[in-house]
Amino acid sequence: MEKDQNGSIKMAKDWIQSLAQGRKGREIETQALHHLYSIHVRRGLIRCNFLVPKSLSDRDGNWHVGAIATLIDIIGASAIVTVVGNINVSVDFSISYFSLAKINEEVEIEAKVLGHRGNLSSNMVVIKNKENGELIAVGKQWMSAFDLKHKSKL
Repeated sequence: MEKDQNGSIKMAKDWIQSLAQGRKGREIETQALHHLYSIHVRRGLIRCNFLVPKSLSDRDGNWHVGAIATLIDIIGASAIVTVVGNINVSVDFSISYFSLAKINEEVEIEAKVLGHRGNLSSNMVVIKNKENGELIAVGKQWMSAFDLKHKSKL
């Protein structure tokens, strides 16, 4: 088992689980992660599964793209937490959508930290259909560390 010297792996896993269970976070976050399961967290890598619920579908019965974006943002940020030990802010965020997921379909999610230098970190989140491996979406994100105690120069 990988050592978690500064507790960042545990922090990331606890954060994801508390959002998925509705114990923390805003409603949009808890709803987007409510059906997340099989969460595996390592330094720089998170793998989990998700069952698309009816509550996150559009009028055609597809997983809503806004819910996908929310999930990518949270899981990607959590992967960065495993490396840097704190929650950062997004400075660039892009998603490419390739196919649809329907209600009650299972998807696999993998978030990887691609790099970290100074205050900047980059991640990529890939979502695939669990049954057939079809690519659903890929999110790329740059995040920056911030200091809440820093006083503005304005």
